[in-house]
This record gives sequence, structure tokens and C-alpha cells, in this order.
Amino acid sequence: MTVIEPTRADIEHLPQTKRYPSSLRFWHWASAIVITGSLLTVLINSTILQGWNTANVIKDQLHHSGVTVTDDQARSASHALRDNVWDIHKYFGFVLAALILFRVIAEFFYLKDQKLIYKIKFVYNQYQSGKNKLIARHELVVKTLYATLYVLLIIMAVTGLCLAFEDDIPALHKIHAIREIHSFCMYLIIAFIIVHLAGVFLAERKESKGIVSDMINGGRKD
Repeated sequence: MTVIEPTRADIEHLPQTKRYPSSLRFWHWASAIVITGSLLTVLINSTILQGWNTANVIKDQLHHSGVTVTDDQARSASHALRDNVWDIHKYFGFVLAALILFRVIAEFFYLKDQKLIYKIKFVYNQYQSGKNKLIARHELVVKTLYATLYVLLIIMAVTGLCLAFEDDIPALHKIHAIREIHSFCMYLIIAFIIVHLAGVFLAERKESKGIVSDMINGGRKD
């Protein structure tokens, strides 16, 4: 896969820069870790700690130890475990919100041809002009997907913060769609992750070898 690179009209007057700025690389890997952790907490609560399963395990284990508890007590213990996992989920959410804010601020400090909006405009103009049309179309789709991911992450962060503080802000309880929007965006982000990993795997096997290492060391200099 050939990559279209923006050309600098004043290249001789600009310092050489990495393809991926250090702030973007930090954001990429930090967000990957935080999103993975957040999704794992959802997976744990929706499987291992779901419903009667955990309550029955707690009740059986205590029974083997000579302690008898009622169904309500077992369910209360199960809910306590789930609440602890959701607390961890909230902490991941707070960190993700901070990372998104960091990413938005960092965008203003990038060189012109490192800004996402500039890259989208550049490949769009390439596509419209008919130059490298197939490559430009591919790059336009990829960069549009990244822009969509940022929008989804912002929505996830905002709705997540609303859910985290809904007990402190009574008005948030009246907005029932917040939880549904939060959950729906989560599935869209999972879909993006699957597509992203598949795209990276295919790109590494074709012409864009080294894109993973580029996101670690910054890639070639312009």
C-alpha cells in the first residue's frame, strides 16, 4: 500500500520532523492501553460477574467453608464485586477523557502537514484531481475513519462523565439516552479496533511494512 505524503513547499526552511510526533505516539499507545482496560472491565462484568453466576459461586464457596448465607446476601456480595469493577471502569474513563483533551490540544501545536484536518484535505484534493486516485481514495477512507474515531471517543468520554457524575447532578438522571449512546459508541469503537488491527496486519504484509515500528520510533523523517 503506497502512502501519499504531503509535500512541503518550503522544505528547505523547515526542520526535519518525524512522520508521527512523539505526542501522537504517546497518545496512541496510552489510549490503546486505557481502552483495552476499559473494555476488559465491561467484559468481566457482563460475563464472569453477570447475574446469578457470581452469587451462586459465592454461596457455594461459603457453604463449603461452613458459612450459610441467604440468596439476598449472596446477591449483595455479587453486586459489591460488580461495583468495584465499575469503579475501575470509571477510573479508566477519567484517564481516557484526559487523553482525549490532550490529543485535541496537541493538534493545535503540530506542523501544518501533521494536522489531521490538513491530511484529509490533502488526500481529498488528490482524489478530486485524479492524481493517484485509487491510493488517494484509500487514504481518504482511512483518515476519515480516524476522524470518526476521535468523534466517537469524545462522545464516549462525555457520556461516560455524565454517567459517572449522575448521582451528583440530578438533571442527568432525566436523560435516559446517555447510557444507550455510551453503549452504542462502545460497539462502534470495538468495530473500529477490529478493522484497524486487520488493516495494520494487511499493510504490514504488503507495501507499508514497518508501520507498527513507525508508531513506536516516529517513522522516517520528511
